[in-house]
Amino acid sequence: MQILKIALLTILILMSLAAGAAKILQMPQELEFLSHLGMGARAVMLLGIIQAVGGVLLVPPQSRRIGALIAIVALIVSGLALFTSGNTGIGLITLFPIAIGVSVFLEGKKNPTA
Repeated sequence: MQILKIALLTILILMSLAAGAAKILQMPQELEFLSHLGMGARAVMLLGIIQAVGGVLLVPPQSRRIGALIAIVALIVSGLALFTSGNTGIGLITLFPIAIGVSVFLEGKKNPTA
C-alpha cells in the first residue's frame, strides 16, 4: 500500500510541475483552453507558477498538505477550462489527479509526519 501512495504522490508532483511549466512557457494549447475562462497570458503564467509551486511543496512531508491544496485548486481551474472549451473527455481525465490530490491532502491530515 505504501508503494501505491508513493507512486500516486509522484504522479501528482510530476503532473503539477509539467502542467505548471507548460503554462509558464505559454504553450499555445494552454493559452487557448484557459482563454475560455477569460484568462490572458499573464494570468495563465501566474497559474503556472502557482501550480509549479504546489508541485514543489508536495515533495517535503511538512508542506505536502498545502502543496496538495494548491495542486487541487490549479487542477480544478484547468478542468473547468477544459469543460468550458468543449474538451469534456480530457476534463474528465483531470478528475483523476484531483482525486489523487484530495487523497494526499487527507492522508496528510491523518498522518502529518508522512
